Amino acid sequence: MRVTAILVNYRTPDLTVGCLRALAGERAALPGLDAIVVDGGSGDDSAERLAAALSTPEFADWVRFVPLAFNGGFGWANNQAIRRALSGAEPPDAVYLVNPDAEPEPGALVRLVETLTTHPEAASAGSLLLSPEGEALGSAFRFPTLAREFLRGANTPALERLMRVPPVMVAGQVPQATDWVTGASVLLRAEALRQVGLFDEGFFLYFEEVELMHRLRRAGWTNRFVPASRVRHVGGASTGVTDGNSAQRRLPDYWFRSRRRFFARAYGPGAARLSALAWIAGFGIWRLRELAGLGRQSAHAPAELADLRRNGLAPVALDRQAAIGRWDDPVDRLPAWAEDKA
Repeated sequence: MRVTAILVNYRTPDLTVGCLRALAGERAALPGLDAIVVDGGSGDDSAERLAAALSTPEFADWVRFVPLAFNGGFGWANNQAIRRALSGAEPPDAVYLVNPDAEPEPGALVRLVETLTTHPEAASAGSLLLSPEGEALGSAFRFPTLAREFLRGANTPALERLMRVPPVMVAGQVPQATDWVTGASVLLRAEALRQVGLFDEGFFLYFEEVELMHRLRRAGWTNRFVPASRVRHVGGASTGVTDGNSAQRRLPDYWFRSRRRFFARAYGPGAARLSALAWIAGFGIWRLRELAGLGRQSAHAPAELADLRRNGLAPVALDRQAAIGRWDDPVDRLPAWAEDKA
């Protein structure tokens, strides 16, 4: 299987180079492996530093560098690289998306390739993420739903048991088909991307891989979790939002907007409003428990309710518009939401 690895850098050039060095070890087992590094409009000296590092003999014969002048978000930047890969003279069979702050362990990418090879129905294969200390992080998930948003707001064990709704995060380390896998280390089959489209460029950051894998599932593909593919993940190097516990710090505005857009695109505009109301209803239950001294500590991000309201409960006009990238679209075309800012 011919694979192109894609790394989107945003002000983390040293981590990007470190990730490439980890990937270089996979080339012995995957001779067709090459890479595209995209600088997503960092606006600092990242592009210059990466250009210098990637021109050295260590990388020059297998890594291509694409500096972008505009920061159009994670999905848009990845789409620029995917288009270049799939429209090339020797397009890959799959693209491997890996975050610069991730360090694949030896054999991690090979395990993903083996999974897509032995499971022709699978559109994606995702790794098990580990903290720098080796602790397993959330890597495989179920799709967000109205019930799960209510339970996320309530954060109440008794309600979770009563409603018998499986949680968003898939527990354990068993290889399996799942709703979606983390975009920090995932191998995507090119055939599936050509069929359903690339990332929806209406997302700036967060939920873009959830929406893509929701589309893949609707089209009949599966997404697989591969715990034998192990990847160390710093998490939050570019965004400041860390793995495992979003309650550690305030969530950025684009997290709320992306969450709203996911519900609007996946389930319809009405579901976007209902999902916000479901979370607020659950949050009210948690707040009452907290006042009674029963609420879980650090259950929600700081000011989450205020930020949810400020960013809007109902979908906006852009949420109602599809912005799914195609593999054969022109490269470097700005996302629709940014055209008036160019």
